[in-house]
Order: sequence, then C-alpha cells, then structure tokens
Amino acid sequence: MPLHDWLSPGRVAIVDVPTDRAGVIDAAARLLGGVDHESAIRDSLHARERLASTAIGHGVAFPHGRVQGLEHSRGAFLRVTPAVDFNATDGEPIDLVLAMAVPEHALQEHLQQLAELAERFGDPAFRKALRQAADVDALRDCLLAPAEPSRRAANGER
Repeated sequence: MPLHDWLSPGRVAIVDVPTDRAGVIDAAARLLGGVDHESAIRDSLHARERLASTAIGHGVAFPHGRVQGLEHSRGAFLRVTPAVDFNATDGEPIDLVLAMAVPEHALQEHLQQLAELAERFGDPAFRKALRQAADVDALRDCLLAPAEPSRRAANGER
C-alpha cells in the first residue's frame, strides 16, 4: 500500500516548538487520532516506543502501533525543529517522524508499510528534500508524490 494511500494531506505538520520524544509522540497521536482514537493511538505509540526506540538512523523515526477499532491504517508526518533525542542507535537526533497507527489485525499490511518507509526514507535525496521543504505544502508534495519509477521498477511495481 503506497504511502499516499494512508498518509492524508491533513496529517503533515511542522513542529517548531522545542519538545522531547514523548511530546513528539503526543503530537503525532493528535494528528492520527481525531476525536475517537487519539487516546488509544497515543497509548499504543508510547507502549511501542518503551519496547525499543523506533528511530532508524539518519534523523528518522517511525513511531508505530496497532490499535483496536481502527478500520484502516493512518499515517502522520512531522518535521521537528529542533531535532529530538529518540535514543537512536546512530546517536543522531530525530527531525523526520512518520508515525502510523494500524488496525490490530493488519500485521502483513503493517510490515509492508514499514518496508516501504525504510526504502523511501533510506534515500538521502528524499530526506534532504523533506528537510529543505519551505513549508507544509512543499512537505506534502514531497511525501505524497509516487515513488520514482526506477525505484518502483526495482521493487517489481508498475
């Protein structure tokens, strides 16, 4: 499932207020949750983060959790300034956060989403474009654009 299918444009934000890891997760939960699910999503994201950091290196983290009652996966992207300590194994603070909440039953879908994220955010040019985006609209354009054809072809996609 491509990123643009589960990351809605309204869930992209620039957080430019000093905060910590818990504050970033709370902000992501607000974007992901809406009225009905914010508390459950926040609890799930914090519980997962307590198990181990969701930072993958290069200033990127993917806080994620499975949530009872969700029918479809949801994503939220936050660019955080100043960067936040997420206890990343490479020691770099985190400024690019793609949080997701997935239905409890969607294990295979969740793994596929994580794999797609790891590939897209593993690209230094993609990370640079996100960091240099002038505003939220430019961030949305960068995030929601389909993956480059050469990358899709390498994955067997058309």
